Amino acid sequence: MSAVIRSALIKTRDFGSLVMFSHTLFSLPFAIISIVWAAEGVPGWPTVLWSLIALIAARNGANAFNRLADREFDAANPRTAHRHLPQKRLSVREVWIFVIVNYAVFIAAAGMLNTLCLILSPAAIFLISSYSYTKRFTWLSHLYLGFTIASAPIGAWFAVTGSFAFTPFVLGTIVMLWIGGFDILYGTQDIDFDRKQGLYSIPSTFGLKPALYISRFLHLVMIGLLLSLFVLRDLGAFYLIGIGLAAFLLMLEHGIVKPHNRRLMKIASYNLNQGVSMLILLFTLLDYFL
Repeated sequence: MSAVIRSALIKTRDFGSLVMFSHTLFSLPFAIISIVWAAEGVPGWPTVLWSLIALIAARNGANAFNRLADREFDAANPRTAHRHLPQKRLSVREVWIFVIVNYAVFIAAAGMLNTLCLILSPAAIFLISSYSYTKRFTWLSHLYLGFTIASAPIGAWFAVTGSFAFTPFVLGTIVMLWIGGFDILYGTQDIDFDRKQGLYSIPSTFGLKPALYISRFLHLVMIGLLLSLFVLRDLGAFYLIGIGLAAFLLMLEHGIVKPHNRRLMKIASYNLNQGVSMLILLFTLLDYFL
């Protein structure tokens, strides 16, 4: 393997881990559900293709922008000092180029979908980028993060129909509560650091135990909204089974949380939640197509 190819592969790997590409599983399953429900089946391949390109590009751009905005805090925090920018594995210039390219791809993909998506694309970029600064002034940053990721199922619906509807906003609220809830759990690791740096979060503002209770409440409401869709959309038994399994994983997640155990926190905040979204997707599709 030549040095050029090896260097390109290393850069590709670094950018993939910079934006935590595997975490696309948080937003993608709900976007797929929204696409299927909006199309009342499987839409044409161009809609699916451009929707996925738009979602991935927007997510990659937003995550990379967040790393740029937080690079000084990441360097000062022992938990995040190993990240790419503090360690200079990627330069600020390289990451800025990555952000600009991904946002340009997102706008182009939105334009390939329909006029509504194209018109809303600059607002979407502002929304997903502005999250990076919310922790500097409000403890609602967790919910704002969820709000930005909620744009995935809402945008997916717009991509298929080019119009507004009630269902995607319910899906979006579910995503917001779910993401906000486990981001609170993840944030319990940084209570002391956030307080020292003057950063706002629910754990640093209210303390550990209240934060855990707030997280549980958000996930409880999330399950309630998922059940409301069972009634609103006249869904079946498979859907209920999926919600039951997802609720079990969320209970397990809250049961194993230990802020000072990074391995358990990673399992609780990431691994189990990837299972939550995939179970909901799988059983929703089974319910729809069988």
